Amino acid sequence: FCGPSRMGLMAGRYPHNFGGTYNLPPSATQFQKYANQGIPTSEVLLSTMLQKAGYFTGVIGKWHLGFASEFHPNACGFDEFFGFLGGGHMYFPEQYQAIHERQKKAGKTVFNEYQTPLEHNGEEVVGTEYLTDALSREAVNFVSHAADKKQPFFLYLAYNAPHTPLEAKEDDLAKFASIPDEKRRTYAAMVWAVDRGVGKLTEALKATGTFDNTLIVFLSDNGGKTSAGANNGPLREGKGSIMEGGIRVPMFFHWPAQLTGGKRLDFPISSLDYYPTFARLAGADLPAEQKLDGLDVMEAIQQGRNPREGQALFALRHFNGFHNVGIRQDRWKATRRGPNSP
Repeated sequence: FCGPSRMGLMAGRYPHNFGGTYNLPPSATQFQKYANQGIPTSEVLLSTMLQKAGYFTGVIGKWHLGFASEFHPNACGFDEFFGFLGGGHMYFPEQYQAIHERQKKAGKTVFNEYQTPLEHNGEEVVGTEYLTDALSREAVNFVSHAADKKQPFFLYLAYNAPHTPLEAKEDDLAKFASIPDEKRRTYAAMVWAVDRGVGKLTEALKATGTFDNTLIVFLSDNGGKTSAGANNGPLREGKGSIMEGGIRVPMFFHWPAQLTGGKRLDFPISSLDYYPTFARLAGADLPAEQKLDGLDVMEAIQQGRNPREGQALFALRHFNGFHNVGIRQDRWKATRRGPNSP
């Protein structure tokens, strides 16, 4: 799920080890009950570690790790934040801003997280672009700013797309007119917008002379939601499941100065691995008090070998008071789905 995946990535630990087993809030109707909860402040986040090592740090897009001030990105090791604090967002500012203003005028004080204004470092901003394009624009700006500072940088670009609501620009939809299913067509158009943004970010890196020595990692937080236009075939099931369709996603590492391109590696890497891997590459000190579950995998990737041969990877989903569990080791996988399952 969105929140636990992000908690694991940012802490380098399985989220169930520190109480991050489910999204916050679990549903929009429970916002006030969970408004003061978030990723534990006892965790030293990836961003904080890199910031202490001298990196200029930024997060753009979806946060989903807590709304209260102590969980705000600027309090969690990020110099720059542009995006939204919740777990999803509408895409067209002329729609979500109008809804938000009507609700404010009606005296409402608790708002749907999908309809709140975007923010920059705690200050509301007036949106003028389709959400994905706005996030891409800010990513380009961050890279340019980092180049001006002549400082190594860490950018966590967390697009909302193709997360629901399924909303795409008309000119992007037109490119996929041959897809008969409306949800699938919109999903494809939303992914196209992400691709366009990654292209602009790549060009910005080239323009600033940092492309060859920048490690780019691309992945998704979970498998696609099959009821909302996604298709995870041939893998089984999708988002929210501990089956492979819910947890196995494409990922690539791109680093011209250090990695030979054009290779496909058919072994699993976990987002938990980014923390120790990035720490070594950045020359950062790992927090002594934080027992990491991830591995430094860069050497294994360079050599094309499985860094977890003979070791287990776990997938756990908290659901109605119990956990769905998946355990994968090499080519084998065991699952338990529910309290009464074998």
